[in-house]
Amino acid sequence: MAASNINRVVMTGNLTADPELRSLPSGTSVCSLRIACNTRRKNGSTGEWEDKPNYFNVTVWGAQGENSARYLAKGRPVAIDGRLEWREWEAQDGTKRQSIDIIAESVQFLGSRDGGPGTGAAGGFGPEGSIGADLPIDNQDFQSAPVGVPGAGVGDIAPGSDDDIPF
Repeated sequence: MAASNINRVVMTGNLTADPELRSLPSGTSVCSLRIACNTRRKNGSTGEWEDKPNYFNVTVWGAQGENSARYLAKGRPVAIDGRLEWREWEAQDGTKRQSIDIIAESVQFLGSRDGGPGTGAAGGFGPEGSIGADLPIDNQDFQSAPVGVPGAGVGDIAPGSDDDIPF
């Protein structure tokens, strides 16, 4: 049995620039993102914790790239799930250059477009962080859970309720 390699990246960060969308001659869309992700380090001289930003180039292909370009903007928090890809090329001056990029398999929009509640990396991965994050949520189908009677047992339901408990 051969061992398999794992190449997986999961991170959250903020966009440092607006997304750049382009199309290949084949018609495939590709979106370039640049994100900053902070690392906390203790300053040896002061003993204080400091944030050190790390910057990453992210490539998003296809319809997901188009959505990223349409709905994301500089400063917006995102969660990226993807893989690392190393590339090498020769610059115009003849020097060899290399880069490690993130190829996104999933981009999750965090926070809100208008900077309202939930903005920031602490915005979490709830409904506001999904691809349709900027669409209103229809919650008319949800009803409030019955409230227990004060002093009643843990499993007791409010008086007048005909609900059957399946256990």
